[in-house]
Amino acid sequence: MSVKSLIINPGSTSTKIGVFEDDKMLFDETLRHTTEEIARFDRIVDQMDFRKEVILNFLKEKDIDIKSFDVIVGRGGLLRPIPSGTYKVTEKLVQDLKDAVGGEHASNLGGILAGEIADEIGVDAYIVDPVVVDEMSDVARLSGVPELPRVSIFHALNQKAVAKRYAKEVGKRYEMLNLIVVHMGGGVSVGAHTGGKVVDVFNALSGDGAFSPERAGAVPPGALADLCFSGKYSQKEIKKMLIGNGGFNAYLGTNDAREVYKQSLENEKAKTVLDAFIYQVSKDIGAQAAVLSGKVDQIILTGGIAYGEYVDDEIKKRVEFIAPVTVYPGEDELLALAEGALRVIRGEESAAIYNPELTE
Repeated sequence: MSVKSLIINPGSTSTKIGVFEDDKMLFDETLRHTTEEIARFDRIVDQMDFRKEVILNFLKEKDIDIKSFDVIVGRGGLLRPIPSGTYKVTEKLVQDLKDAVGGEHASNLGGILAGEIADEIGVDAYIVDPVVVDEMSDVARLSGVPELPRVSIFHALNQKAVAKRYAKEVGKRYEMLNLIVVHMGGGVSVGAHTGGKVVDVFNALSGDGAFSPERAGAVPPGALADLCFSGKYSQKEIKKMLIGNGGFNAYLGTNDAREVYKQSLENEKAKTVLDAFIYQVSKDIGAQAAVLSGKVDQIILTGGIAYGEYVDDEIKKRVEFIAPVTVYPGEDELLALAEGALRVIRGEESAAIYNPELTE
């Protein structure tokens, strides 16, 4: 018997939805919201009723009966740190999303909306591998400053999905492989996968790895401290410099990797910036190879930037001595969410229950 699922992935100014029958997507749609519509709400959680109505109205226009769905799956938000898994949407999980315990982010609405709609039609709701998935080893958490521990915030959904996809393609269990997965998008995360866990990862949001199209990545800490107390910038301006206006944006005024590549063909500065990005990502891969004691079965490149052959080829030149490289360009988040629920429904894995106190 097939499983029909509704997938909900909220962004800051849009809500992506997908309708699946098992792992086959029947259709997807990006429901866009104007700045004026979003500006009416003080907090992200206040947008819930508005976005729910938009989703239900769209399904009605498509003549899809909401009661025809067997499961509803939402994008996980900024919860407390938890292990990887497909989590059943519970009252505790929804409350932490509403309270924004990990910060305000549109993805917080994913679990809330999934739970609301699922309750109305009497089915289960899930979230899958939110960005706060934390499986880091104890030694990986130390930064050198006790007050500044290293934090696991990364593209867990896509990293886990492509790692499991690769394992399936080669006929091996994900848990038996040592992989280095590199997600290259608006942010960059490089994770070391072993024993079915991401035991170390470079923080994709405000962390310690390569710079990205709009994030600074690791910067010299002493110079950053001087900049913070120079009197020239506010705390907000410094944070924007690191997250949003960093990386490609800072050097070239664009966060579009395709545009950076075009500029690099004619502009020496742009070529240096692009090559520095490749250089830093490659260094991060080398670092994670050390985490895995050099025993790496495969390196996987994914995310939107992985569509660029120049970037892929140049990274391969630097790291193929470690392990072969597989490229899965883009990120199919809707499918990854649908597959997470299917694994639970088919009995391939058990649904996890959100109880972060047990992992602290």
